[in-house]
This record gives sequence, C-alpha cells and structure tokens, in this order.
Amino acid sequence: MVLIQYISNLIIPILIFYVIGYGLLNKVAIFDAFVKGAEEGFKVVLGVLPTLIGLMMAIGLLRESGLLEKIAQMIEPAAVMLHFPASLVPLTFIKMISSSASTGLLIDIYKEFGTDSREGYMASLFMCCSETILYTISVYFMATGDAKHRPISGMRWTLVGALICTFAGIVASVLLTGWLVG
Repeated sequence: MVLIQYISNLIIPILIFYVIGYGLLNKVAIFDAFVKGAEEGFKVVLGVLPTLIGLMMAIGLLRESGLLEKIAQMIEPAAVMLHFPASLVPLTFIKMISSSASTGLLIDIYKEFGTDSREGYMASLFMCCSETILYTISVYFMATGDAKHRPISGMRWTLVGALICTFAGIVASVLLTGWLVG
C-alpha cells in the first residue's frame, strides 16, 4: 500500500518532467506551445460555457424542487431489493449530469450517515465508478463540433455505452461495499 501511494505521488511530476524533456530534446519552444495550448483551451471553455451554465441551473432546480427526493421515494422498494440505499438515488441521477453537484450531495451523505457507513462507502465507490454522462457528452460534442453537424441520433451509441458503464459502476459499488463492509 505504501508503494502504491509513493508511485501515485510521483506520477504527475514524472509526467511533467517527461513532457518538458521530450520537448527540449525535439527542440520545441515549450513555453510558446504551452501558451498556444492554453489559448485553444480557453476558446473551448468559452464555447461550452452556455452548456455548463444551463446544466448548473437545471441541477439547482432539481435539488431545490424536491423532485430528486420524490424519485428516491418511488424507487426505494426496488432499490432496497437490490441492496442499494434509496438515499443514494439522488446522487446517482445528479452524478450523470454534473460531478461538482454530485460532490455536494456526497458531502451531504457523509454528514448524514458518516464516511465509514455503508452509505458513505457505497457513495464513494459509486463516485469513482461512474462518469458525468450528460456533461461529458455535451462538452465533447460541443468541443468537436459534432453536435452542429451530426443529428442527435448519431450520439445515441455514446449515450447507451455511458449508461451501461454507469449501471456497471452501480453494480460494482454495491458488490464492493457488500464485500468490504458486509
């Protein structure tokens, strides 16, 4: 475990030194390349900013309206049968939309149940085993320009694949929590 922690602490500095060293060996103007990349990244951010604002507003409305809690109450019988706490249902839905908003829900779960509780473990594992589907799809297709040129039906396999992976993350978090916590 100590070895893994040591390696994980060194990965980013090693990667940075590798990129700089590779650039120097190939006689690349590293700072100029960095500035150009940052400039292009800023253009991408400006392009997806309206989408981000819309997603954040939608999440705020969902949280404040109580709709997520109503959905959790409706799903609770099925969730209990699958050993999935109904209190994690809002986290599951919000994680598909926004990682930062789901982090806020995760903190609420920690405050209510504790970090070492069954819900805390399962929520933590789920956050690691899932992706922000709608955010990722919207940012990717907006950044690549595919959303403008490709009809929505062209994105369907991306969405289906992401939903399958999210479901696999839910199953993995339930199984691992059962194995780790009991």
